[in-house]
Amino acid sequence: MERPQILLVPNLTELEWLMRPQLEDWADVASFDLPGVGNEPPPKRFDREEAVQRTLLELERRGWESCFIAADAHGIPTAVRAAVAWDGEVLGMALGHARLSDRSQGERAPVNRAVWEAMGQLIKNDYAGFVRAGLTQLTQGSIADELGKQLLERVPMHIAQAAYENIMSDTESIEPLLRDLDVPLLFAKHEGCIASTEEGWEDAVAAFPSAVKISVSQDPAVSAEFAEALRSFCNDVLGRASTAAPKEAR
Repeated sequence: MERPQILLVPNLTELEWLMRPQLEDWADVASFDLPGVGNEPPPKRFDREEAVQRTLLELERRGWESCFIAADAHGIPTAVRAAVAWDGEVLGMALGHARLSDRSQGERAPVNRAVWEAMGQLIKNDYAGFVRAGLTQLTQGSIADELGKQLLERVPMHIAQAAYENIMSDTESIEPLLRDLDVPLLFAKHEGCIASTEEGWEDAVAAFPSAVKISVSQDPAVSAEFAEALRSFCNDVLGRASTAAPKEAR
């Protein structure tokens, strides 16, 4: 079976994907930083479209004709919009903290607004505290202290603030885009997550009942369980494709 190609779309930085080494044992893996993060040139305006364009640029640089795309939490809208816009073939999508939008108000909101408002205040008043303590709390210990230090060095405060504003204002549902893509899906739920709501997960599952579903105890981007589920998911998709190809040729 061919070696899968996987693009990991970040919320802000490739550092978030601690489970990447596990994927690299069996797949060709790529990720990147968003504009203004690390060595990336600063954007004219940090917004979702800039993130989508950076994602497409990475796919262009890789020269891949097909790949799987994975995203977690607030990176999901970026990944889905880039997948729709890409000229290549998206073989499947794996979404951690799976939900249909980042909406935090109204009935069955997928994001816990009270939690994110508190995090927003922490970003403004104590950015280092947000990275080292707030992010650890949000992920229930999934983000280690050492990673927090790296994130603090790589992600400027003004970029983090702009990203937060995007999260709170970007309420558009990705459901129509996922339906247009019509690709195999892997949905991961972070058990006990205080930032995502149970209703958001339930609505995503109800909208796409054929998606492969798993629950993991850690933030999906750092979860060995999610990495293993992604391996099985990719192998299954590629296996079904190789089986179907001879039949189509006949």
